[in-house]
Amino acid sequence: MMLIIGAGLSGLLTGYFLKKEGIPFKILEARERVGGRINTVYGISNTPVEMGATWFTNQHKHLIALLNELELNYFDQHTDSSVLFQSSNTSPIQSIKIPSQQPSHRIAGGTSHLIESLLQKLDSKDILLNQSVKSIKCYENTVQVITNEVFEVHKVIMAIPPKLWSKRIVFEPALPQQLIDIAQQTHTWMEDSIKIALTYSLPFWEGENLSGTFYSPTGPITELYDHCNHQRTKYALCGFINSSFKNLSYADRRRSVIKQLKDVFGNQAEEFIDYNECVWSEEENTFQPSDEFLYPHQNNGNLIFSNSYFDDKLFISSSESAAEFPGYMDGAVYAAHVVAQKIINTQL
Repeated sequence: MMLIIGAGLSGLLTGYFLKKEGIPFKILEARERVGGRINTVYGISNTPVEMGATWFTNQHKHLIALLNELELNYFDQHTDSSVLFQSSNTSPIQSIKIPSQQPSHRIAGGTSHLIESLLQKLDSKDILLNQSVKSIKCYENTVQVITNEVFEVHKVIMAIPPKLWSKRIVFEPALPQQLIDIAQQTHTWMEDSIKIALTYSLPFWEGENLSGTFYSPTGPITELYDHCNHQRTKYALCGFINSSFKNLSYADRRRSVIKQLKDVFGNQAEEFIDYNECVWSEEENTFQPSDEFLYPHQNNGNLIFSNSYFDDKLFISSSESAAEFPGYMDGAVYAAHVVAQKIINTQL
């Protein structure tokens, strides 16, 4: 039997591929939910807003092929020919014309619709939540994975960010030091992001002929986008705030965001239904402090992650390990394809 560590997109998709080949497996997930860095929140008005992975483009062929296979719809992110911009907290709001760009897409119904579709293809008994892996011990004919329980399996796939397994899991025998060093210096995408989303009863910004897109280099809000659903029957704004605001309390962070929204859009911005945020550095199953500064995407897609270890008993997956579009959803899909095929080939 196989054991997959992590029930994010890469882990669930690997399970999906293995199940199609009749290969038994279990998925261990440390969280109380599946999805990893994909997390769609539905508030009072049942408006889907994204606290995690959201956008993709036509370049992301692996993800698009998967959506087509699962018969999931996606749509273009709503954009305007002008965006709102504020160069500093004391500067006036400007409306700036922008050139047409390649469209970004969103999954209809929310990104978690992809996770839910994969779950429907799997057996719920094969996914075990609240299972934080403490150690992995490789023997001649078996691998022992220890959480609060002990699992005896033949192969293990680590479908979580490299920095997490390299700093939190004890391996016996030890992994090669070069692998550990690179893994600990591999940036985890989203790990220091703060996402916010506010839902509304109406898209008031349209009535004021304002763009739903706003940028500021200082913040608190650095990027904001029209986040209405595909049918434009549910209304929201969603984006990012400056990661330094993680040092504030929730109340102070929220207060500063609402103040800026009122400065940008007027008093109607305060008439929201829901306010949601996710400080990803507070997500212990995503964030792990680094010993030194890491650049965005540092070591993502490093070739060392494409190797298997302990005589093909241990495999590395996750978006950060992907050779193509690492750090993105497309990378997670690519990694799942590659690792699942390696496993399948060892069974032939």
